[in-house]
Amino acid sequence: MDVVSIGETMVLFTPETKGLMRYSTQFSSKIAGAETNTLIGLSRLGHSTGWISRVGKDEFGELILASVRGEGVDVSQVKKDENAPTGVFFKEIVNEKVVRIYYYRKDSATSHMIPDDVNEEYISKAKYLYITGITPALSDSCTQSIFHAIKIAKRNNVKIAFDPNIRKKLWTENKARKTLLKISEQADVLLPGINEGKLLFGIDDYEEIAKRFFDLGASLVIVKLSEKGAYYLTENESGLVKGIKVDRVVDPVGAGDGFAAGVLSGLLDGINIKDAVKRGNAVGAMVTTVNGDIEGLPDRDLLWSFLQSSDDVHR
Repeated sequence: MDVVSIGETMVLFTPETKGLMRYSTQFSSKIAGAETNTLIGLSRLGHSTGWISRVGKDEFGELILASVRGEGVDVSQVKKDENAPTGVFFKEIVNEKVVRIYYYRKDSATSHMIPDDVNEEYISKAKYLYITGITPALSDSCTQSIFHAIKIAKRNNVKIAFDPNIRKKLWTENKARKTLLKISEQADVLLPGINEGKLLFGIDDYEEIAKRFFDLGASLVIVKLSEKGAYYLTENESGLVKGIKVDRVVDPVGAGDGFAAGVLSGLLDGINIKDAVKRGNAVGAMVTTVNGDIEGLPDRDLLWSFLQSSDDVHR
């Protein structure tokens, strides 16, 4: 495996029409989860990926397994839980500027995940373990599972990439701060945003956020700046990589997961950091042009074409 990840994927229901969801009578269903979004993005770019999780032994769980497997992601480490359901959530697109998410994931199958669900041999063969701040927020046993996976990765010289990806509705700020900082101290690659800088350090200057995270021990920190691009920092270099403008943002949800896929793809390919960040910016931008979390993730041909047609980006 190039990248292995742990986390929850749910079934997403979206109204067929815009406006308040109370007036919707028809919904489309898709799958979405931060970790599988990134794994699918990597898979489309030609990398081998694997997913560790639980789903309910129900039709929604079968839908998720079939969909993720169909995208080329290995699901051999996903267990079916007979005693807990697969989580679902709803995306309300009020208009182009207002998108609201409603989660129904309490006591879901994934929240019952335990350290024994994490196979050491499976992780030991990967180049990267990719984790987000969402999974440890689901339950105490999920937190334990994440730290168990981190121990395995460290023991087997597997690099750890971490997107803090704060979900304030899932836990208290104090617990989030303590846990996310502890994970950040173990990561090799950190992918925070401005919101994480505000919560963890009380600052919103992206260069200072990068420095604070870097001082925790990472070898590479990339601060996501939405449409403005991203700022990267290593021991030897730093820089702001401009974002890629798109004509029209259809759906911003999932852009950060696409960004992570682009960056990790670049690192796996061995290109320089600046170009890896450009790749992340490009994938993230492409995701926003299509409704859905994974529908806009490109393969290599689409990515190269998009990069070549973008201003200030040359391949």
